[in-house]
Amino acid sequence: MTVTLRAARPTDAGATGTILRQGLPPAQAAQHSTAETIAFCGTMIDRGWVTVAEADGRVQGFVARDGAEICALYLAPHAQGRGLGRMLLEATKRHADRLHLRSLTGNLRARRLYTRAGFRPIAPETCAESAQNIHYVWTREAAA
Repeated sequence: MTVTLRAARPTDAGATGTILRQGLPPAQAAQHSTAETIAFCGTMIDRGWVTVAEADGRVQGFVARDGAEICALYLAPHAQGRGLGRMLLEATKRHADRLHLRSLTGNLRARRLYTRAGFRPIAPETCAESAQNIHYVWTREAAA
């Protein structure tokens, strides 16, 4: 599978919205309609935050970055475990000296990915949904 990373286009909002919705815990997904999730992705795309991983003409996953914050990193279920998350993170790191993100404590797969990519946990937090998050940070200096 040949993967291309590229800036998201407005026409990618549907695919990224679907991927985001599939990656949310059920209680969180139930809080927003499919249309709202697609519109949210469209807003991130319009702001220039989103890079997609595309293979076989289809969006397989995406990362959204606002400055130093990685706001979202999601992969389609069939694309997980193939190195696409790492590829998106590495591409994002090439354009920053410092990045931070949050992950649900229960998302062990994502937490392993972030740790292997050089992100370090700095603080647990409780988010609005009453779930526990872990705040991660990566710096080019620490990685060197």
